Amino acid sequence: MLIAINPKLPMRNKMATRDFYIHKLGFEDIGAADYEGYLILKKDQIEIHFFEFKALNPLENYGQVYIRTDDIETLYQHFLAEKVEIHPNGKLETKPWGQMEFSILDPDHNLLTFGQEKLLFS
Repeated sequence: MLIAINPKLPMRNKMATRDFYIHKLGFEDIGAADYEGYLILKKDQIEIHFFEFKALNPLENYGQVYIRTDDIETLYQHFLAEKVEIHPNGKLETKPWGQMEFSILDPDHNLLTFGQEKLLFS
């Protein structure tokens, strides 16, 4: 039985990735040990793993994660207050498929899209 998914994304620099996710996005480092070239971060019920890939060209990185939230407007405002750059094509908006979404890029150009189902009333 499946109970969770924990994506693994590439990173070039462990300290830069750790700093961005902890200080900008509010994650915490939950690695039980400091493994060289590996990082485990968590925020609320979301856990993301990172593996070192020093030769990664960020402009050729297609790492993507879709993260559901139950308070997208507060999260969006929090990221703006923390000066997290919102993806130019990913401003907060309601999509045709009924989700409110916005997107950001991390330092290695992993795309993080945050979404919340928009309640539609007739």
